[in-house]
Amino acid sequence: MKKFGAGLLFSLLTLAAWSQKDSDVNTLLWKISGNGLERPSYLYGTIHMICAEDAGLSNNFKKIIKECDEVYFEVDMDNLFEMIGAMGKMKMKGDTTLRDLLNENDYQKVKDYFEKKGSMLPFSMLETYKPILAASTLEQRSLDCDNTAVMEQVIMEEAQKSNKKINGLETMSYQAGVLDSIPYKLQAMQLVSYIDSATSGDSDNQQLNELFQAYKSQDLKKLEELMVESDAGMSGFTDILLYHRNLNWVKKLNQLLPDKSLVIAVGAGHLPGEKGVINLLRKNGYKVTPVENKITRIREI
Repeated sequence: MKKFGAGLLFSLLTLAAWSQKDSDVNTLLWKISGNGLERPSYLYGTIHMICAEDAGLSNNFKKIIKECDEVYFEVDMDNLFEMIGAMGKMKMKGDTTLRDLLNENDYQKVKDYFEKKGSMLPFSMLETYKPILAASTLEQRSLDCDNTAVMEQVIMEEAQKSNKKINGLETMSYQAGVLDSIPYKLQAMQLVSYIDSATSGDSDNQQLNELFQAYKSQDLKKLEELMVESDAGMSGFTDILLYHRNLNWVKKLNQLLPDKSLVIAVGAGHLPGEKGVINLLRKNGYKVTPVENKITRIREI
């Protein structure tokens, strides 16, 4: 099994059109203009978990956030009531648990692994979650650092400094509900495969590190190439997990962009490719161009 957890962090990618001009520029920040817009908006690729020391924002991006009207994430991270309401959607339907989906040996293997690694949530709760969500709680353990950060949180805190309104392109309940389209049994077996890979010392950790390095280098082309190797067992659900959501977002942005200058921060895996957000915006008549996003870090002495 390859990069099951990594796919959650970056979203699923497929090999698709990516122009030579785009591939020559490494950046996570893109300007949206043209198509009658009086003011530009900006698109930014995030990662849901990263080492805290790598979670900085460029001065250029900070300035853009300060001057925009509103900030949109995949979901409204500033809506506490929505987040609480989505908790119930994280659980499998019908009171299903991992014990119902796995044989005794695999179930015990998963339970032992979670309890050994430790988690913010007890296994008794996690085993009721959709297995993909349960697996995602393990990914932060794969990072070679003591402290981690969520890029969306970093951007939101920057936006709050300027009292920017925070919005979401979709609801957390919808996001969690999408996973009901993937058979729980398949998700559970993917979780077992992930644990088998993590305990056997194979190359998955190296591949995951390559993905993180590509993100830090802001190399969307490299990210695309690496993510093509994501587990084939999930490829049949790419439309549900990625493409349909991209289309829905661009439809919504068509209504939002003419009225305000926005910062739209979504998973980096949604940006490149023929069916990625960048290309879909271009097909809708917008000019989408790379913006310099160099991050300067000052080391403390």
